[in-house]
Amino acid sequence: INNAGIEIVGTVDTMPVEDFDRQLDVNVRSVFQLTKFALPYLEKTKGNVINISSICGSTPIKGTLAYGTSKAAVDHLSRNMALELGPKGVRVNCVNPGVIVSEFQRRAGMTEAAYAQFLQKSSAAYPLRRVGNPEDVAKAVAFMASDMSSFITGETLFVDGGHHLGALIAPW
Repeated sequence: INNAGIEIVGTVDTMPVEDFDRQLDVNVRSVFQLTKFALPYLEKTKGNVINISSICGSTPIKGTLAYGTSKAAVDHLSRNMALELGPKGVRVNCVNPGVIVSEFQRRAGMTEAAYAQFLQKSSAAYPLRRVGNPEDVAKAVAFMASDMSSFITGETLFVDGGHHLGALIAPW
């Protein structure tokens, strides 16, 4: 399970190239490198790779330029790896969380007040009317790691309460 992610907020005109590169290194290069190093074991055991990505990889959000780009790269890298490793009996899939109650946004610089408002607005915008929790993601990962998903590879499993559907919520 490749679960690495940092977010440094910025736009194309404000983000230093070094911050962009750092996010790509942590969020993408680590997935490639760790999977590459684990390949002998994965091939021997017919194992599987689960990459934790994000809905930001498929939905652009202002201020998440490098983060969203890196997660889109993880999604595509996963599909390519699924094609390459499938004949060797290795499955590769992504789990793409939406907003999950965690320290992630605060570590990216969001204040407590802004975070509380962010959770409230996100809950209202999600079709299931709540944000996720770590257990929601863990259950998706457990499913993807299990034999119940033995014929699934190259897939992106959104764990986002339906947010990826892109539907706006009517006020009535």
